[in-house]
Amino acid sequence: MKRKHIVTGISIFLIIKVILILSVIYLAVTLVTVKNELRSDIQQTKDDLQKQILDNKAQNQEQILELSNSLLATKSDISTQLNEIKAEAGSDFSGIISSVIPGVVSVGTDISQGSGFIITSDGYIITNAHVLSGGHYVRVLTYESDSWVSASFVGYDSTMDIAIIKIDGNGYDYLDFDDSDDLAIGEKVIALGNPLGLSFSVTEGIISGLNREGSNNIPAYIQIDAPLNRGNSGGPLINKKGKVIGVNNFKIQGGENIGFALESNYAVDTINTIFENQNLTITV
Repeated sequence: MKRKHIVTGISIFLIIKVILILSVIYLAVTLVTVKNELRSDIQQTKDDLQKQILDNKAQNQEQILELSNSLLATKSDISTQLNEIKAEAGSDFSGIISSVIPGVVSVGTDISQGSGFIITSDGYIITNAHVLSGGHYVRVLTYESDSWVSASFVGYDSTMDIAIIKIDGNGYDYLDFDDSDDLAIGEKVIALGNPLGLSFSVTEGIISGLNREGSNNIPAYIQIDAPLNRGNSGGPLINKKGKVIGVNNFKIQGGENIGFALESNYAVDTINTIFENQNLTITV
């Protein structure tokens, strides 16, 4: 009888052990199945995201190419365009347009497009740093050129949103800076640039505020009522003397004609600091 109890106990133990082993095997198989399913789902998500990124990149590049082609097509008749710009600028600025606009350039990357202007005769150009952000290359279209030329990156300041690039060559028309401390509210100005790929344009307005704070919390911006579009970023703000008093930077979202430009004195200090950091003996 005692032997029978022992045998029964061993049998129950073996049954429990088998059940435990089967449970462990089942759990392992389930975990492997879940892991494979998760891996498959993650891979599918990765594939979908990669496809979306590639699709978006291709679409952006196609849009940039369209804008670039639009610029080249629009530049086919420079003299006609220049006369139209003079007429739009009004009597205060029509006399200086011819001397100023050759120093304005279009700046393009593989993902964005904006404006800039030449600051030295040997091809150094200033633009907004955000125009170049994320791009794999940078190129420039000057007012008198019929084709884009490659530009080299020199340096940038993200706080002031200023970047410097350079194109090869010498003898370029360049723009001079004026003292932004002498500005007055109500003063007439013009903003030059390449808004939305519609070739070079000029918009006239007045200074409506000084020492405004930007997103960097620095009171370094001129408020103007000249309309600034996305493509104006990096272009010059010009006074009636034909000199740069600001660098077009941003506008208030929803604000129809409220734009902001970095004051020229801040821009000059930033440019010279970038040159110094790159061990270049250049000052503007």
